[in-house]
Amino acid sequence: MAMSTGQRGAYLADINITPFVDVMLVLLIIFMVTAPMMTQGLEVDLPQTKTVTTLPKDSDNIVLTIKKDGSLYLDEYPVNAEDLPGHVQRLVTDQKKMMFLRADKEVAYGRVVQVMGLLKGAGVDKLGIVAEPDKDDTTPRQKK
Repeated sequence: MAMSTGQRGAYLADINITPFVDVMLVLLIIFMVTAPMMTQGLEVDLPQTKTVTTLPKDSDNIVLTIKKDGSLYLDEYPVNAEDLPGHVQRLVTDQKKMMFLRADKEVAYGRVVQVMGLLKGAGVDKLGIVAEPDKDDTTPRQKK
């Protein structure tokens, strides 16, 4: 659309940015809604138990995952066992965050204890263990 400058026959070309801003706002809303859904975590077959509470969704926790092959992941990022104490010291102990351990049910008990020892050596005093609710459990749970 062109606008007149007051002179007959002379037009000043302007760019109408309203549709551009509308499109950008819609894209922003779409990304804001879909971004949390894209970070679901790593695929791990967790053990089941009857008493399970949900994992906190706030950013004050770090999840260490041990996959079936024994590989370690801090949140979604792979880490070596040698580098784990340094990362845990920097990300968990220094920032006073909570640490949770997710281990596949096929992982050897010795590997889980070895990783827990590394975490204890890095200064983690409180460690949460993540499990799934028992599928056969029909008893109602108390909410805290």
